[in-house]
Amino acid sequence: MTAVDVFVGNYTLIDFELYDLWLNGYSAHDAALFLQKSGVLQKADVSMEIVYSDIQDQYRLFTSMEKLLKSPPKLIDQQIYQMETDMQKRVIERYYRFDSVVVREILGKKLSSRNRKDMEDVSEKTRIPIRSCRRQFDNLKRVFKTVEDMMGSLVENIKTHYLLSEDLARQYAAIVFIANNRFETGKKKLSHLTFEDFVFCANQMITNWSYSSVECKVHEDMDVDLDRRFLQDLRELKLIAEKEVLDDHKGQVISHLKQTMSKKSRQIVEESFKNWSKAIINIACGLNHSKDVRDIFLDLVEKVTEPCLSVGLTAPDMNTFLSAYKDTIVKMDVFRHQPHMLVVWDRYMKTLILCVLQIYHT
Repeated sequence: MTAVDVFVGNYTLIDFELYDLWLNGYSAHDAALFLQKSGVLQKADVSMEIVYSDIQDQYRLFTSMEKLLKSPPKLIDQQIYQMETDMQKRVIERYYRFDSVVVREILGKKLSSRNRKDMEDVSEKTRIPIRSCRRQFDNLKRVFKTVEDMMGSLVENIKTHYLLSEDLARQYAAIVFIANNRFETGKKKLSHLTFEDFVFCANQMITNWSYSSVECKVHEDMDVDLDRRFLQDLRELKLIAEKEVLDDHKGQVISHLKQTMSKKSRQIVEESFKNWSKAIINIACGLNHSKDVRDIFLDLVEKVTEPCLSVGLTAPDMNTFLSAYKDTIVKMDVFRHQPHMLVVWDRYMKTLILCVLQIYHT
């Protein structure tokens, strides 16, 4: 006589410990061994056979739900898997969570079938099971394809179509933004930057440099693209690099720093001011070109943070210098014939300062 396992139920029960093991790429057999090693069997006083049968039931449930998880609103609307709303949200949120180390390896790459094959290398490097790496890659690709051409806020679009929390939606928005603008993230000089660094900087750029920025006059209300008019206006900042303005600006900054910075640090700024200023302005003027936009992180590291770190400028002093550098331009009345450029300057410097300080702390 053949023994048959029967799984009958109405209200859907999720064992979230098993769900996490399934999401992390464990097979039913590996999950059973994991629980055995963790001492669950002894504590519950149950046999391995019963535990394995329960794991198989749960894994069948997770696999059958996965189609709906790829389009979360369908999970909310269906009647087959009856769950409390909080449990539905929890199941969805966990399905779309990812490992920062895995996404750091994917970041900046085209979300194509060819790059999906690289997940074996990513799995080996990060020690995250291959099935989990592929799920994470597929989730990123799915979200990107859904929202890349949508009008409106990336975060809100992701929350609407994938029912994710604000924090997770904001992380996905940053990934979509980086992928859409093809930012370089994989060069050796950027290897010390974490996924969190890129997310922070990308979200600052979305807020201040995209079409949905409150200062954007076009107001196409599209987070995924940089405001072209803003990038074109940045070329006018070359005025600040002209010798007369540069010398005046230097004098204004050094005078301002007498109240807020030590003599030693002030001397470092004074000796390096012209090179640093030219670097900041050159980055701004170059953002109108696709290649320079893609290299924004590389430029921030090579042309701003590394030169400042090499002469021993501390993070607090860097903050003080950049704030003075930004604010003194407003007082100098450089753009008296182009008042709109003060807004452009503020948009640019506000984001640059935040990004540089984020990178500086890394």
